Amino acid sequence: MGHDFKEKELTEKIIGCAMKIHRTMGNGFQEVVYQRCLEIEFRKNGIQHSREHEMPLRYEGENVGVRRVDFLVDNKIPVELKAITDLEDVHLAQGLNYLEAYNLEIGLLINFGARSLQVKRLLNRKFKPQYI
Repeated sequence: MGHDFKEKELTEKIIGCAMKIHRTMGNGFQEVVYQRCLEIEFRKNGIQHSREHEMPLRYEGENVGVRRVDFLVDNKIPVELKAITDLEDVHLAQGLNYLEAYNLEIGLLINFGARSLQVKRLLNRKFKPQYI
């Protein structure tokens, strides 16, 4: 894929936390259980995060609603959790929409509901770096 993930180390830490939870808990619980477990792992690993992070959604400069992501890690990586039998395109599309709406470069979609942990790295191809 050629793209050098600037956030590779951090995304790998997040995925490592998720793998540990999946190994320990298995795949039979509700999403909120995995969310609580991941929060514990983030705390233990010193990963800066905000749970159920809300961000305003704008259209033409006006507020049209709020979008909530399960976690926003380090103020730049949205992490969306699922506990379903299989990820579908619609879940990937939702994750990409979030990245584009907030001009974030990389996101993670993690599904605890499958027999093997499913992880998708999402990359926003429309990302525009903000220089201050």
